Amino acid sequence: MLGLGALSVPGLAAALNTRGFTHGVASGEPTHTSVLLWTRYVAERDVKLRAEIALDAGFKRTVVGGETMAAVERDHTAKVVLDGLQPGRWYFYRFIAPNGMISRVGRTRTLPEGAVDRFGIALFSCSNLPFGYFNAYAHAASRDDLDLALHVGDYIYEYQRGVYPDAKSAVAERSIDPAHEILTLADYRLRYACYRLDPDLQALHARLPMIAQWDDHEIANDSWRNGAENHQPETEGSWETRKAVAMRVYREWMPVADDLWKEYQIGHLATLYKVETRIAGRSGPVDISAALRGATDVDRAIGKFRDDVWRDPTRTLMGAEQENWLHAALASSKRAGTRWQVLAQQVVMGDVLMPQAVSGWLRPDAPTSMRQYVQVGTASARQGVPFNFDSWGGFPAARERLLRAALACNADLIVLSGDSHNAWGQNLTVDGADAGVEFAGHSVTSPGYEKFAPQISHGEFAAAMRNANTGLVYTELARRGYVSLAITPSRIDGSWHFMKTVTVRDAAVADTQTLSVSSGGRKFSGV
Repeated sequence: MLGLGALSVPGLAAALNTRGFTHGVASGEPTHTSVLLWTRYVAERDVKLRAEIALDAGFKRTVVGGETMAAVERDHTAKVVLDGLQPGRWYFYRFIAPNGMISRVGRTRTLPEGAVDRFGIALFSCSNLPFGYFNAYAHAASRDDLDLALHVGDYIYEYQRGVYPDAKSAVAERSIDPAHEILTLADYRLRYACYRLDPDLQALHARLPMIAQWDDHEIANDSWRNGAENHQPETEGSWETRKAVAMRVYREWMPVADDLWKEYQIGHLATLYKVETRIAGRSGPVDISAALRGATDVDRAIGKFRDDVWRDPTRTLMGAEQENWLHAALASSKRAGTRWQVLAQQVVMGDVLMPQAVSGWLRPDAPTSMRQYVQVGTASARQGVPFNFDSWGGFPAARERLLRAALACNADLIVLSGDSHNAWGQNLTVDGADAGVEFAGHSVTSPGYEKFAPQISHGEFAAAMRNANTGLVYTELARRGYVSLAITPSRIDGSWHFMKTVTVRDAAVADTQTLSVSSGGRKFSGV
């Protein structure tokens, strides 16, 4: 049986007599005077829509308008950038169809200019729909102290039903379309249509402008420039074709421009950088198992892997062009007198080494594959090598280049991350110097390390992680939610909000933990 996501199959929406505005509204790409607006309007043919921005929700004081096409070729989605707005101001917007039908009313705002006393950001990642409800979105949408939403990836997941999550772990009411792994243009469109029907996701988009960037699951798990762990060319066709399709559909369904990387100026308070760490320039994954194959001395083999492969200076997440742009942009922001330099990107930057204690946590019946994973992870940690090579931990030379560039220009670097499903607060250092801090967000729904060793208390697991990683100030490995940041000229307070549950629709927060960094400090204060 087809779910509501079937409204995205070309031609099928019209055949099912579904018409009009099907997926709410969204806004993004804010500047000081403009904003991008998004909607979806289903009809048998292309339809010209009118977009309006007003100072009030009743549209008695409309300030600017424009036209855009909801085109069949773009899956009936429509985007338009409207300019001529005032800096740092809240607005309301809507779309009107030729037949008089009016969309949901959305709220958006422009970026401020000059002096800014406070700016609030909500950080999201890893929202796997079958794992549970998007309660984090609902909570953020209910707040009055947020100015912008950031989504740093895994907005959707590409897997087939019953894989991730498996049938036992899936929430029954949270089924996805299509049922199979998404590969084609129609597949990706249908998956977005399914996700975007979620009422809490629609509420978040209608409440706040969003700056967004894909990570891997918008394409395929553990993607890189020339392939992905979850793409098999022999059965799934060309990687370049799949990548192009995924990028196209993301741009159709999200309130984003086509830029792969971009900066946003929040007055004199902060420069926000959106970068692409997944498919534009990322080098291929390293394979530590190849280094260990046939080795009689594991520690020695890992040491050779560390020096010859892991530390290879040619390996990069972003590619030379983007690296050079970002390093120069950090310096330009600081020269202009901007207080904070905020890097919104996809994967955890600080190293996370596996605690030696993990070896003793394995149950007697643990599978051989798990025992081998832990043996390699703990041996790697003894050589200073992390266990997650898909993060910045797999690209230490590129990370050092970035942190040195930040130090060289005296940047107040704040790194925002996602991907890992767990909460991390890390002090970032290079060459023995404090270079910045990282607020790495936990997931909206996807499970964290609580699945790794369920017999170990969450507190013991977190303590072992902190003891094994000198830069790790805070971690929480078992709960879902989102991060919010209150940015002021003198300090930034970053809070991890942990939802009470994701298995039922409930926007209650069970707990919040906050870390702060002072201007010029470049490390967390008071810890």
